[in-house]
Amino acid sequence: MTKAEKVSFVIDTLNRIYPEIPIPLDHQDPYTLLIAVLMSAQSTDVRVNKITPLLFEKADNPYDMVKLTVEEIREIIKPVGLSPMKSKGIHGLSQILIDKHNGEVPQDLQSLEELPAVGHKTASVVISQAFGIPAFPVDTHIHRLLYRWGLTNGKNVVQTEKDAKRLFPEKIWNDLHLQIIWYGRQYCQARGWDLDKDIITATVGRKSILKKYYQK
Repeated sequence: MTKAEKVSFVIDTLNRIYPEIPIPLDHQDPYTLLIAVLMSAQSTDVRVNKITPLLFEKADNPYDMVKLTVEEIREIIKPVGLSPMKSKGIHGLSQILIDKHNGEVPQDLQSLEELPAVGHKTASVVISQAFGIPAFPVDTHIHRLLYRWGLTNGKNVVQTEKDAKRLFPEKIWNDLHLQIIWYGRQYCQARGWDLDKDIITATVGRKSILKKYYQK
């Protein structure tokens, strides 16, 4: 199977399985999405979705957020992990949004990546999901799956993002990255996954991955 045929199979299969694509993190606007994505680092969407309502009840905009102390934010978000760093980031970026962006979340990667605790992946998620700007955020699920499917060399997420953007049409990036995340969680987990249920890897997967699976 050629790489182009693999790409077509992946797109067709994901569209069939996920004709409607839910957004993993609950939010109301670009600001609450930004905070939710920041909080999701090394945590789970389920855990974040349980904590964000508690935080947003007190502050769902940068003006109210800076009225809280870093310690108050930390106490609320402790269950998601890395709360010292995340609370400082939330407070700091909220102040910058007020000082430099009139309290609004900027719509470009560079400005977003200049905010405290906001990396490239977080910024990419925000511009794609909040503003509909084409982006291809690569998390551990996407990195793992594209390697298993032989669509990237798997060296790092930077290379995986470049490969994904080169292989897939820009117009489907925003939907596709979510479809791959859901597929990875349901059918192609990091460990102990069932290849009989993982039709994409079974069809287009690297020979080395398939050989290793069946030798277990």
